[in-house]
Amino acid sequence: MKQIKYLEGNRIYLRRVENEDIDHYLAAVSNPTIRKLTGTTDFLTRQTFENVFNKWSTDDSRMDLMICLQENDQVIGDLAILDIEHQGRKGSFRIAITDEEYTSKGYGTEALRLIIEYMFNTLNLRRISINVYAYNQRAIATYEKLGFKMEGTLREDLYFDGKYYDNYLMGLMKNEYVK
Repeated sequence: MKQIKYLEGNRIYLRRVENEDIDHYLAAVSNPTIRKLTGTTDFLTRQTFENVFNKWSTDDSRMDLMICLQENDQVIGDLAILDIEHQGRKGSFRIAITDEEYTSKGYGTEALRLIIEYMFNTLNLRRISINVYAYNQRAIATYEKLGFKMEGTLREDLYFDGKYYDNYLMGLMKNEYVK
């Protein structure tokens, strides 16, 4: 089946989540590195994801997308726009490059640029935000490079592997975005 490319970049494209992506999510939340980066502490099953997918598909305040390579349609991550509030013109998002072979190679930044421009220029949002755990310095540096500012800290918000970690809220206004 030919993939419908929702947003396209040079090396990647974003497409809507399909039922066959459940295997991707299950593999991602089984990887200890990805579990820590995303703060996933729950044990998630195929049935859990099927239920979640059904819920996501009817939620107008979110949009779930897969990050795929242009060259071969391989899924390398996922991204979601969350908490879309049209009246207040704000929303948030999350992103994960879940195939470790493709981390630190600019694929996440390319996906971020696509989704940020979509959120500002198509959804007409004026403010977007993301939460990131304090130990994810690579992601924090990427967000700062794109113009995100540190807005707050939820101290010891995540309990993972016997330790507590801070959760940072970072925000970006449309007029601050660094293209």
